[in-house]
Amino acid sequence: MIKRNFEEESKDVDTHLYAYNFDYVLRNYMMKAFAPFFYEGSALELGCYKGEFTRLISQRYKDLTVVEAAENLIAHARLNVDSSVRFVHGTFEDVELDRQYDSIFFTHTLEHLDDPVSVLSRVDRWLSATGRLFLVVPNANAPSRQLAVKMGLVSHNTAVTPAELDHGHRITYTLDTLERDARLAGLKIVHRGGVFFKPFANFQFDMMLEAGIINSSYLDACYELGSHYPDLCASVFVICEKGEFLAD
Repeated sequence: MIKRNFEEESKDVDTHLYAYNFDYVLRNYMMKAFAPFFYEGSALELGCYKGEFTRLISQRYKDLTVVEAAENLIAHARLNVDSSVRFVHGTFEDVELDRQYDSIFFTHTLEHLDDPVSVLSRVDRWLSATGRLFLVVPNANAPSRQLAVKMGLVSHNTAVTPAELDHGHRITYTLDTLERDARLAGLKIVHRGGVFFKPFANFQFDMMLEAGIINSSYLDACYELGSHYPDLCASVFVICEKGEFLAD
């Protein structure tokens, strides 16, 4: 297997941004969607990018551990949280954790993995007996992506585009393939859904927000509409508990 450079994968390439302002808007809606399913206790974040979502988790969980493979991203993330957050530098495939967690957040990271099912099997062992995994990925069937296919900009919905490949993507998930990998790993799915109906591409959302063409009421409406049409959301998710045959 080719050795990966996680620091390079996290950087912008030419005009292709890794993260848009819309990404940070979306993370707030993720937390809103997950909040009814939170348990009290400890939390683990798998992959932190520059720590924007880490900051949101840390506001809800005082006992937070973060695992990240890129040292430069850990340095960025530390600036967003206080010193109580524990950072572990390592890959999900190799890191050894000495405890279990009540909530595990795996957001927009699974699509980067060479063997996602194997990693999810490890994550199952890091869940406490009553813990929950919040597993989120970008959605191949988002309307913005389907429009890009019709425009000839992307070959098919589940394609991995050159820009995505540059940033380390290995797969583009749909809700059914996300559920498939969670089940193959032995996890028990207790809830599924989508976050934020997405008619525009990320850069278009950024332009319209900056110009004042859309506002928070429009964003809230997209979030509410997403609960009716999960297959047409920016992101799809499953909430999982320990697989019954792995619970001991």
